[in-house]
Amino acid sequence: QVQLVESGGGLVQAGGSLRLSCAASGRTFSSYNLGWFRQGPGKEREFVAAITWSGAITYNTNSVEGRFTISRDNTKNTVFLQMNSLKPEDTAVYYCAARNRAVRYTPGNAYDYDYWGQGTQVTVSS
Repeated sequence: QVQLVESGGGLVQAGGSLRLSCAASGRTFSSYNLGWFRQGPGKEREFVAAITWSGAITYNTNSVEGRFTISRDNTKNTVFLQMNSLKPEDTAVYYCAARNRAVRYTPGNAYDYDYWGQGTQVTVSS
């Protein structure tokens, strides 16, 4: 089992940057594939980015391609989401999620993830 805690959200102007972090408890962090999802006001939760357990493969949704970068540091039990060129439509609560790497999954499918953090608010002003 793993517990996830996000941080790094805040208020930023359009065009600005933020770096989200998600710290995980436990000694088996490298056993998990990880993802970032977001949920904007009045919207359903949507996929943002994912990274495999080793960090070798990453996935991004089209709307953040070229602007957001997911990475992880298994020595620090932390996954990051670097967000550049932020837009007002990026405003949302951002969640990190984990899936045991031994189980097949679809990186963009929220239902495939077993563990979730509490979320961190990102607000982008125009």
